[in-house]
Amino acid sequence: MKFAQSQKGMSVLSWLMVLALVAFFASAAFKVIPHYLDYMSMEKIITSVETDEALEIRSINEFYGHVSRGMEVNSIRDLNLRDILQIKIENNEFHAHLQYERREPLIKNIDLVVHFDKEFRVRMP
Repeated sequence: MKFAQSQKGMSVLSWLMVLALVAFFASAAFKVIPHYLDYMSMEKIITSVETDEALEIRSINEFYGHVSRGMEVNSIRDLNLRDILQIKIENNEFHAHLQYERREPLIKNIDLVVHFDKEFRVRMP
């Protein structure tokens, strides 16, 4: 019976392993989450062209200007707008294709990669 009582709980080595795993996943999450927040902001900026009635966006350059101002407001400065967003006008709609990839170094030559690719159909106001 003495043996059963000595086997309660985790050892120090087990706790260190659990702590190392938690630290690894927390580090990865803290590197990836800002990119997802930027992407969600970009989605909201693009779709606001259709929902905000005060905007009078009729051309591709006005659309780029609106998205550029939204990027400044949301402090998204590390993306080149003309490289990540292609816009066409078809049938009185903007067809916006947002596509880009971000890399964050994790450990030496191992990177975390997030890839975003979405098409939007935004009606002209």
